Amino acid sequence: MTKEKFKKAIDVIGLPRLIVFCFFIAIIITAYVNGINVPSFFSSTIKYWGMWCVLVLAMIPTIKCGIGPNFGISLGIVCGILGTLLAIEFEITALVDGMVPGLGPWVAMLFAMVISAAVAWLVGIGYGKLLNLVKGSEMTVTTYIGYSVIYLMCIVWFRAPFSSGEIIWNLGGKGVRNSVSMESSFGNLLNDAFGFYIGGESGIYIPTGLILFCLLMCLVVHLYFKSKTGLAIAASGSNPTFARASGINVDKMRVKGIAMSTMLGAVGIVVYNQGFGFLQAYGAPLQMGFLCVASVLIGGATTTKATILHVIIGTFLYQGLIIFTPPVSNELLAGTDISDTMRQIIQNGVILYALAKAKGGSSHE
Repeated sequence: MTKEKFKKAIDVIGLPRLIVFCFFIAIIITAYVNGINVPSFFSSTIKYWGMWCVLVLAMIPTIKCGIGPNFGISLGIVCGILGTLLAIEFEITALVDGMVPGLGPWVAMLFAMVISAAVAWLVGIGYGKLLNLVKGSEMTVTTYIGYSVIYLMCIVWFRAPFSSGEIIWNLGGKGVRNSVSMESSFGNLLNDAFGFYIGGESGIYIPTGLILFCLLMCLVVHLYFKSKTGLAIAASGSNPTFARASGINVDKMRVKGIAMSTMLGAVGIVVYNQGFGFLQAYGAPLQMGFLCVASVLIGGATTTKATILHVIIGTFLYQGLIIFTPPVSNELLAGTDISDTMRQIIQNGVILYALAKAKGGSSHE
């Protein structure tokens, strides 16, 4: 292979994806050689892939519409947290189970998703109009918004007038706890649905319901961008001048792309919370935007181009590294845990690489 062909192959694969993939394979081999329970950690990787997939999928609409990676996905996340809290507050699971036993958790999850998505769509429209005012600085502004909304909502959650004993603080009778259990609502619902083991209970667990839901959301996004509106959004992002000449309202399409991303973020955090088993409303979502951006970039996306395949591959690679690194580091370097350090290196490294390739900006006129 000539030097030019080798360079072209690297460009097609993507240097970050190649490095992370090779490192991931090395980690798995090291884990196997050292007698670590590889199937168990593969089970966790698949589970967390499903929990994060929809959140990472939320990066696609903003990249396609020309905004770039949505560091402000926290706006959608807080909408999803609100929808989930309302499902718990109104005791949807118990209410429906009283009429049709076993159906309650599914209705409660659907309720949380619908309420979250509706609120997120409205919030996303306002968010999109704001970003239309700062063209060329979208990624900087979205990062600022992402942090600001989490800190603002910390105040809101602390004073929110919920009454459910599962939500409120034990003292004072007001505000949301640090961790709210999902056990009585729809915790682990998708993870357990139709799940099975490959190789017995000591083998790899496949959370079928979770995987099917994620693939369904991927299909929805794929079909949306095959529709007239989806094609208009993509055209507005790839070539705004041509899109405007074709009669497309570019600003309107950008708003729709951002609103869709915010809505996916809201649904994604509902999926994440059910898989985690607890809802964390305060500081936990603070870094989620960076993790989602890093995941899609590891999958091979850029600040101007992203596909569903990038989401699927990138989320799996990122979560695989985070899951496998701690046991391997503990085995090789007794008494240490470099997992968080490794996460920060990978997360910030691929974001920096992508921004350098894009010369620090997003796609704009």
